[in-house]
Amino acid sequence: MPNIDRKWWKEAVVYQIYPRSFKDSDGDGVGDLRGIIEKLDYIKSLGVDTVWLTPVYPSPNDDNGYDVSDYCGIHPDFGSMADFDELLEGMHARGIRLVMDIVVNHSSDEHPWFVQSRSSRDNPYRDYYHWWPAEKGKPNYRYSFFDEDNNAWQYDATTDAYYLHYFSVKQPDLNWDNPEVRREVYKLMNFWAAKGVDGFRLDAFQLVAKDPEFPPLPESCAEDIKHVISYQAMDPKVHDYLQEMHREVFSKYDLMTVAEGAGNTFADAHALVDAERNELNMAYHFDGVHVGSSLAGYTLAEFRDVYTRWEEAFAEKGWLAIYLANHDVPRMVSKYGNDSPALRAASASLLNTFVLSMRGTPYVYYGDELGMTNTEFEGIADFQDIAARNSHKKALKDGVDMDTFMAQLKHLSRDNSRTPMQWDASPNAGFSSGTPWLRVNPNHSEINVAVQENHATSPLNYFRRLVQLRKDHPVLVYGSYQLWLPEHEQVYAYSRRLDDAAVLVLLNFSDAEASVDLPNELVPQGLLISNLAAALPVAGKLVLQPYQAIIFAL
Repeated sequence: MPNIDRKWWKEAVVYQIYPRSFKDSDGDGVGDLRGIIEKLDYIKSLGVDTVWLTPVYPSPNDDNGYDVSDYCGIHPDFGSMADFDELLEGMHARGIRLVMDIVVNHSSDEHPWFVQSRSSRDNPYRDYYHWWPAEKGKPNYRYSFFDEDNNAWQYDATTDAYYLHYFSVKQPDLNWDNPEVRREVYKLMNFWAAKGVDGFRLDAFQLVAKDPEFPPLPESCAEDIKHVISYQAMDPKVHDYLQEMHREVFSKYDLMTVAEGAGNTFADAHALVDAERNELNMAYHFDGVHVGSSLAGYTLAEFRDVYTRWEEAFAEKGWLAIYLANHDVPRMVSKYGNDSPALRAASASLLNTFVLSMRGTPYVYYGDELGMTNTEFEGIADFQDIAARNSHKKALKDGVDMDTFMAQLKHLSRDNSRTPMQWDASPNAGFSSGTPWLRVNPNHSEINVAVQENHATSPLNYFRRLVQLRKDHPVLVYGSYQLWLPEHEQVYAYSRRLDDAAVLVLLNFSDAEASVDLPNELVPQGLLISNLAAALPVAGKLVLQPYQAIIFAL
């Protein structure tokens, strides 16, 4: 492969684990590190070679671990540091790398830094956070994602001042202008890297840099809340911080580095991952998961346009993360596919084919190898997520139509993707011998590892073949991307080319058969993989079954 800048993190297949929901080893209803250790051979069997572990640090769990009270410890719910060390050793013994989630836009309000910071105005830790003295009047509005009123300023009577929180009131934002804060962050990152951790995912990092004057929002922000969010993200100081982080941490190790979010423009994204700038490895954009974020669903044209634009923008330089699911969005088969019993398996496999056949590093969320679906919610009491509960309170106050609100919440809630992993058909899906922290999806008796292990054509075994195909064919990692059939209403078609190797990917994103007339330039030479029975096209014509995914050699 001449002129290819090969890196392990480009060739990796990342498997994201939400520890609270993966496997409970001690019967308390909460997944833990020993549960993951028990399932390391299963993870290895998938063919994945990197695990992204969402936060396992001590936390009050206001936002399920993304409110950290000790950055260098392990939450007792998850086990001990000895358990973590054993997990890391077990992963490395199996050729699996571990990427940690680093949450440093904000901490928990129970972190010792903030406890000190709020205690008095002259405390040495006061400037670890953003404070606004009440005598200056109310600070200018900033948006908060999880606040009941979406207001990022919280009044604190202890010192008669407001503190900033872009997320919940229990997640105060750290002040990155303070060099002491940055030194603390680099210290904790070096702590984990020295243990042998193989990478870092920086949560909400595009929000860390702020103008300390907090001026009024520009007029453009009055048009749309998205403008407010964009305004609060990607202050130019982000790049200064990342370059300093690279010098202090990344340059010392062979790490995968990615920040949540890729800025507001392609220029932002390129600046984050341009190797000459010494910041991050790859860009992790939100445009794809924003498609279909309503009850109206999405069109293939919208979906295809997003990924083609990003592919073209990064065709010559830079590297992307490719994903359809994580802990912040609903299950991908329920959002992008079809979770009906008849079409769930095919559409789940189609979506995995897309993720694993695009250029970029694929991120796969636990359970998506099985086609796990959204769960069943009856009312707001069923939801655990702070985002769901606070948005419900706001909807009640604002007098919105609650039937519509609840329908959308049930479809799009983050809790859909956090239900326990479905290992078998037993009452708690083999996840726990106790009462799970979040109710197991009732369909676990049909959708589980034990059932799918024994069926060669199951989504699970198809996923394993697909991962191996990607590893066997570098064209699927490094090959160029070209869109075909751009106007087709059902089929997303693209080719990948690298030196003399070429493949064609055909994905029928619909619940009906789709006829395809291949251009003369595309002559399939053999079938590499299909999630349903497939044959070579005849005279360039082919009919794809509902949600059929095919990769041909060219």
